[in-house]
Amino acid sequence: MHRAYVGLGANLGDAVATLSQAIQDLQAHPKVLSLRASSFYASTPVEADGPDFVNAVVELDTTLPPYELLATLQQLEHSAGRQRPYPNAPRTLDLDVLLYDDLHMADAKLTIPHPRMWQRAFVLWPLQELAPDRVSTDHFAAVASQRVDKMRC
Repeated sequence: MHRAYVGLGANLGDAVATLSQAIQDLQAHPKVLSLRASSFYASTPVEADGPDFVNAVVELDTTLPPYELLATLQQLEHSAGRQRPYPNAPRTLDLDVLLYDDLHMADAKLTIPHPRMWQRAFVLWPLQELAPDRVSTDHFAAVASQRVDKMRC
């Protein structure tokens, strides 16, 4: 069994409903043994276009190896209507493998830990809810200028 953290985001359509559905779909996957989800957060796009994002992080205990987890996430994005017309375009659903056990890897298809997660307050706040030992005060200091609001939904 492996512990993975996945970032979720959306800024098109009903983002709260889309993230909620993605969490339900992950929870129902036969190779996901348990799942915990953070609160939802609203954030201003960082190096992206469009309206505010809704973001969350889920912690998965899974038997999916990294590339199968990535393929599962990409299928969920596709099912939610994700299109990639240009880099950082607004999106109906964005799912990223943030951490996978203590694995460090990088190739053309997948980099773990996610290469920009420490530069994104919208990742750090929900990750800190689930794994406070993974996020330091220095991490938060580096993203202090980024607006992130915990949502009540």
